[in-house]
Amino acid sequence: MSNQLSIETDWEHSDSGALEERATYAAIGIRCGNLWLTEAEDFFVNRIRQKVYLSAYPLAEWFTWNWWRLRWEPQRHSRDWAMAHHMSAIGGGYVWPDITIISDGERLVFVPKPTRSRPTEPLRYLCQTPAIVGSSVFEGAIDEFVERVLEQLKAESISTSNLIDIWSDLLEERSSPKIALRRKFEALLGYEVDEASENLLERLVRDSSKLGEGGVQELAAARVEGASPATSAQIIEMAERSGFALNPKDAVRLRQPLSMPLPSAVPAWRRGVAAAKALREQERLGDDKISNHRLCQLAGVPDATISENDRSGGPISFTFDERPSKGRLVLRSSYETGRRFDIARLLGDRIVASNGALRPATRTYTYRQKLQRAFAGEFLCPFEKLTEVLGGDFSDDTIQDVARDFNVSVLTVRTLLVNHGLIERETLTEDFDISPYASRAA
Repeated sequence: MSNQLSIETDWEHSDSGALEERATYAAIGIRCGNLWLTEAEDFFVNRIRQKVYLSAYPLAEWFTWNWWRLRWEPQRHSRDWAMAHHMSAIGGGYVWPDITIISDGERLVFVPKPTRSRPTEPLRYLCQTPAIVGSSVFEGAIDEFVERVLEQLKAESISTSNLIDIWSDLLEERSSPKIALRRKFEALLGYEVDEASENLLERLVRDSSKLGEGGVQELAAARVEGASPATSAQIIEMAERSGFALNPKDAVRLRQPLSMPLPSAVPAWRRGVAAAKALREQERLGDDKISNHRLCQLAGVPDATISENDRSGGPISFTFDERPSKGRLVLRSSYETGRRFDIARLLGDRIVASNGALRPATRTYTYRQKLQRAFAGEFLCPFEKLTEVLGGDFSDDTIQDVARDFNVSVLTVRTLLVNHGLIERETLTEDFDISPYASRAA
């Protein structure tokens, strides 16, 4: 299935609503390849439609105002996040599709839900198949749609409107690297445009020069409500107080880079698994279990990093490279399996992700964090060996036994099985590139 996204408009006539809404009244269809996300049952004419009668103006306004958050903000479980990512929140008296747009920074998923039949509403949306697109595809589709709406306003002799103003502002922000960086930080933090304090944004920019822009962006994405991301000074202090010695030069690297398409075309978990397999092959590990000693050796840290459990950790696991041959590693978990997993995550980050002094392992579902988790799972518990040992028995007792044997958590084993479609997810997670969405992410 093609992953090309389009928002189509067949202009119509309307006598109700604001001037801009009447001028842009249309049969609107959102399509990804051959999948119509706006497919609906129209009770007035008793037929199935792919395009629904709405006004393109409020939709274009919503996309424009929320552009930065839609493009960059990972999923959060809050009403504020929902208002910026649920299309049903547009309102204005129209029956909008119940589509949620979720981003991991590289890829976006449109998650439609069928709506209930109500006597007061003339139609019921039917689509329930998610569609995943790359970030550049999303940007191109939104740009083309909004520009088309603006052309329609012009054709209807409407020369001033809120949409014209905010779209002009957005294009200016996107064209300025300095402003775009601040807007990106603002979105990752979960704020509306101009909602984050200037002091906080300036601080994140300054910290980026010390810790690396990518690492600080991950900290921003992991912000919890009512708090601010750790400062560079706090990160360095945590590293000195709670960290273990790390020699970045001793950490293993892939001698041959991964030969894969751009991240926007490949799910994070596939890239992480490919990196883990490549490293196992390079180091001639086969499908052997990895001892604590070997894992620490590959990561460039002492064995005590796993065995010592009387040192208080930090709120997140991370590595901080002070110099090319000197660094620190901080671990959040006090459990052996948790420490092993986070060491593997950070090793995978060093192998595959972008450069920077700070490499955080957080609980968010950005592309980078999903890649880390997939690498760690495959590296510590190779899927082919896992399925051989399980022998088709996915009972709780067997999974616990196998997890104990590989010295990983039960969650790690279950996630591997979910990623490969062998068991169903028990709950909906923010990782939209795994079953049941995996078939749309190839």
